[in-house]
Amino acid sequence: MKLRENPPGQGPVTAVVASSAGNHAQGVAFAAKTAGIAATIVMPRSAPMAKVSATQGYGATVELYGVIYDDAYNRALAIQEETGATFIHPFDDDDVIAGQATIGLEILRDLPGVDMIFVPTGGGGLLSGIAACVKQVNPRVKIIGVQAAGAQNIVRSFRAKTLMIDERLHTIADGIAVKTPGSRTLKLITSYVDDMVTVTDSEIAATILMLLERSKQVVEPAGAVSLAAALNNKLDIAGKKIVCLLSGGNIDVSFIHRVVEKGLLNRGRSMKFQTVMRDVPGSLEKFASIVAGNNANITMVQHDRLKADLDIDEAILHIVCEVGGFEHGRQVISGLEREGYRVIMESEENYTGENS
Repeated sequence: MKLRENPPGQGPVTAVVASSAGNHAQGVAFAAKTAGIAATIVMPRSAPMAKVSATQGYGATVELYGVIYDDAYNRALAIQEETGATFIHPFDDDDVIAGQATIGLEILRDLPGVDMIFVPTGGGGLLSGIAACVKQVNPRVKIIGVQAAGAQNIVRSFRAKTLMIDERLHTIADGIAVKTPGSRTLKLITSYVDDMVTVTDSEIAATILMLLERSKQVVEPAGAVSLAAALNNKLDIAGKKIVCLLSGGNIDVSFIHRVVEKGLLNRGRSMKFQTVMRDVPGSLEKFASIVAGNNANITMVQHDRLKADLDIDEAILHIVCEVGGFEHGRQVISGLEREGYRVIMESEENYTGENS
């Protein structure tokens, strides 16, 4: 990133301030360090520590403020007013958009026959830059923006052709959880983007797990939404040459296990259910032997005697167990039901045949 010059008469840039959920933060911090100037980055308190530490590692001062990106943005503007530092917007900025557009040139250079490009989007800088660039070079290529279902303001704005703001953001994809999209970016997106889709947190988590297992790549939730859209057939991609942009790898190690657990549930490799059993000696051993006899492995068990509608000699078991997939999970359920257990699924995925 090249730090812009101040307008004539204002002298050289001596300090910069930016707001970011994490990736823009590191770019600004690195550029500021290279240029030998001070950088202050405001990030939401929910930002992963991996992003905070990396930004600090480039020499920037990091201030954690607010719950979401938009809170950090307003704080950064206040710092700009207080200090006179140059503010560098993470997405609604012509220079930043132009920088993002170079990714489109790389894609066209490396895969000239590409048919469709899936791009993660939050504020819209990455999507608008790539779309404007690619469409002007090769209008045949379809550009698809992807957002998390819990933070889809660009999708709503794209469909309404006007800026839409939603205060309710809830997604594991923190890097693209933006309440207010950019006005510059929206203008370019409505002009050049072909379609936009959303993916659920479960679909994102399953994609991160697949990338870990199959590609040995650590991709953060915001960066994995593009591949999640393709894997879950959000659009018809049969027979097409597809590029899915994986736009970040900043994910806390402490958070990975939660993503993996959710991904295992989504892919049918783990299942969570409850059942009622007799609360007498030997009952738990019998239950466990049935599960083991169906080649499943119990990873968590919770024993609850206190629910009001239970008989005095009954208990509810809450179970998580590892299985080989949806078909294997159904076999475990059938085995328990043959022995008289009523299985109630607690995980959001179903085991009726649709996900096999």
